[in-house]
Amino acid sequence: MAALLERGVRWLQEQRTKHCTRDVTYVRGAASIVVKATVGRTQFETDDGHAVRVDFTERDFLIQAADLVLSGNAVTPQAGDRIRESQNGQVLVFEVIDWRYSDPYRQTFRIETKHVATE
Repeated sequence: MAALLERGVRWLQEQRTKHCTRDVTYVRGAASIVVKATVGRTQFETDDGHAVRVDFTERDFLIQAADLVLSGNAVTPQAGDRIRESQNGQVLVFEVIDWRYSDPYRQTFRIETKHVATE
């Protein structure tokens, strides 16, 4: 049964990558790679004891783990890395804050970012 579920997750991720992505450039130092990413955001709640506040990350990028290869090496995201996204004639630059796997089979990274520049 587990193999069937894993194949199903893989198929869904392939469909997401095929139909719901845009090209972004992942940058670490001088190394960079163009990858397909699905853009989203994460909702989270904070409770200071007086009120519950709902916040969102500025932008999340879902990227196939196998696609994140820098200088010939498969890597995991690191805080401080940058993701560059072209939008309406501008380049939006996002800095990686945190990341986690988006699925139980560790096939997709969900990379949480904050906007740091517009070029």
